[in-house]
Amino acid sequence: MSNRRAYLLLVSAALLYSINGIVSKWVMEAGLSPWRLTEIRTTGSLLALLIYLGVKGRLHLLRPAPGELPLLIVFGVIGIAAVQSFYFFSILKLHVSIALIIEFTAPIWIVLYLRFVKKTKIANTMWLGLVAAFIGLILVGEVWNGLTLNGLGVISSFFDALSLAAYFLLGRKLGRIRSTDTMLVWGFGITTVLYAIVQPWWSFPFHIFKEQVNLNGHFSGDHLPGWLLLTFVIVIGTVLPYLFTLAGINALSPQVASIIGMLEPVLAGVFGWILLRETFTTIQLIGAAVVLVGIFIANEKIPEGGVVEG
Repeated sequence: MSNRRAYLLLVSAALLYSINGIVSKWVMEAGLSPWRLTEIRTTGSLLALLIYLGVKGRLHLLRPAPGELPLLIVFGVIGIAAVQSFYFFSILKLHVSIALIIEFTAPIWIVLYLRFVKKTKIANTMWLGLVAAFIGLILVGEVWNGLTLNGLGVISSFFDALSLAAYFLLGRKLGRIRSTDTMLVWGFGITTVLYAIVQPWWSFPFHIFKEQVNLNGHFSGDHLPGWLLLTFVIVIGTVLPYLFTLAGINALSPQVASIIGMLEPVLAGVFGWILLRETFTTIQLIGAAVVLVGIFIANEKIPEGGVVEG
């Protein structure tokens, strides 16, 4: 695959993820909880990826290696279930782009893990990125006004960032012994089983599939069926961008992919402004830019592979 095509795939993934945030918010505002949305999203994605592996003749690769199962379970619970659950709860309480900006501080937490847990020497420029990111977060939250953002949303976003950092670390470790697509099947599978136990399928609000969901914001008053929006979340907002990202990473590198992924909160802000009529103060926009610059600086110094050894 050419680099040009790989870049196109990664940009397309960021675009689809950002639109998915808007569609997911519409569904949750119609009454589907973040936890139920995570349940239907992961279950649908699991089935789609199993079909994908079946077509490719790769189902036999799902068999876990000796001693691998505990790590796969942790990866599924924290790397998939926690990341998606906290993300959906965050965008329900905050502007989609602001929730994503906080989530994308994950590389910063990896830097702190490197320094204080792994005792790795950290470049000065990486500390500069860390400081810039936190200054930007202070501006985004307008802390001097008593924190203008929803408190639960902010807390959830930070938990999401920590879970995402764990996802990168666990993914790096698992990536030494299995392919990313089979890793995702395990992650989605464990999340599906976990949610089926905590929230049994017989209590799922299946009426959401038949409901006409109001498209709040610019299209307020217009409606689309719930089944169509949920199909979008699963296929267009999850399976396709995951596969696009995998292809792009294989052709380039996880580090490049993570930097291109920073387009997601920017695009989410644009779509949130256009479609949801989400507004931002000038200070918040400046803060968002400062956070992204800080993350970029930190990403520049993360070792090849995008994450560190866990």
